[in-house]
Amino acid sequence: MKDQRLLLSVRDLRVQFSGRKSGAFGKPVPIHVVNGVSFDVYEGETLGLVGESGCGKTTLGRALIRLGHSFVTGKIEFEGQEITTIGNREFRSLRKLIQMIFQDPFGSLNPRLTVGQMLEEVLLVHGIARGISARKRIEELLDVVGLNRDYYNRYPHEFSGGQRQRIGIARALAVNPKFIICDEPVSALDVSIQSQIINLLKDLQHDLQLTYLFIAHDLSVVEYISDRVAVMYLGKIVEIADSAELYANPKHPYTKALLSAIPNPEPGAKKERILLNGDLPGPLEIPAGCGFHPRCPAAMPECSCKEPNLKKLENTDRHQVSCLLYE
Repeated sequence: MKDQRLLLSVRDLRVQFSGRKSGAFGKPVPIHVVNGVSFDVYEGETLGLVGESGCGKTTLGRALIRLGHSFVTGKIEFEGQEITTIGNREFRSLRKLIQMIFQDPFGSLNPRLTVGQMLEEVLLVHGIARGISARKRIEELLDVVGLNRDYYNRYPHEFSGGQRQRIGIARALAVNPKFIICDEPVSALDVSIQSQIINLLKDLQHDLQLTYLFIAHDLSVVEYISDRVAVMYLGKIVEIADSAELYANPKHPYTKALLSAIPNPEPGAKKERILLNGDLPGPLEIPAGCGFHPRCPAAMPECSCKEPNLKKLENTDRHQVSCLLYE
């Protein structure tokens, strides 16, 4: 990545919600959802973010654009500017550069507004266009995402899931962003439609010089679209590497278990499946030491008391892993 410009830098990001212990008189307790995450995103690339449901992927993505009422600490820099400490008024101008595509293509659209009204609202709020120029811009956006211009006056309930997601993509593109957070954008769609949306995102990235953080749990989709992949477990990144390297040579036991669950497309081919014991612990039950050690098939005694750090592997600066096996 030495020849690419650093677009986003995240250091020791922590996201905390306020919760309560069970019972009628349960006391407020902090719920740590993202625990000290650090990573970089380079201009023009797609960084895939994978992990089990509940590991903190979506919370991480929302924290980058200040969605939600969580308490966030750490350092986030976008194009060299620290954005964790700036006020809401200053951050508003950055929203044109950082956009998000949501998982639910229906729930993220206003059912009371037509497609034209929704997209025009975005253009008006950010002072980009109004009137005839706004209508022209919206029609251009519909063309870009593969929708008919006649859809301008239709409501969300009149569209299929794939068409709704295309509207969501058009809304994200309306403000000419540089960085788009894709929060499981195809998980709610039929398999045949998923490939269309993924290919659309790849084409848009090439044509508009976009950068993506692609959040998903479908490892096959992530492999296809991502340049690099980060694996997340219990609010931490446990491994990050180039996509081809990670899929061919995974290091962390959790990554190996995830990849072993991908179906083999070859008829009759056998594949060893790594089964993990138990379920992902809740945010109030994070184990001491390495958070993965209660489920890890390679756990050692020290894993229960010593927390590993994300470190570069020997002879490479592009593959990092957080595991005591490599320290």
